[in-house]
Amino acid sequence: MNLIDEIKSRLNNLEPTVLELHDQSDLHKGHAGNTGGGHFQLKIVSSHFSNQSQIVRHRMVYQAIHDLIPHKIHAISILAISPSDPITTMSH
Repeated sequence: MNLIDEIKSRLNNLEPTVLELHDQSDLHKGHAGNTGGGHFQLKIVSSHFSNQSQIVRHRMVYQAIHDLIPHKIHAISILAISPSDPITTMSH
């Protein structure tokens, strides 16, 4: 299983209706402090995020992938939204 598939598999416990994960590692080659982990952009829509703050939403995502940081994942940009959030239709 490649890293993208592994991350998506781990996030399935949040029962996402949208799960978009983009590897942006090529944009960050030679980035200072990067010990080899990838750079990712995540958009995830889940009812588990309803009535939760952004901090709690991010914690839920990090809980699923924490052991992949920093060796496999150096950085991840997270847009975690609930289906009822008005920004659901916005692109990230």
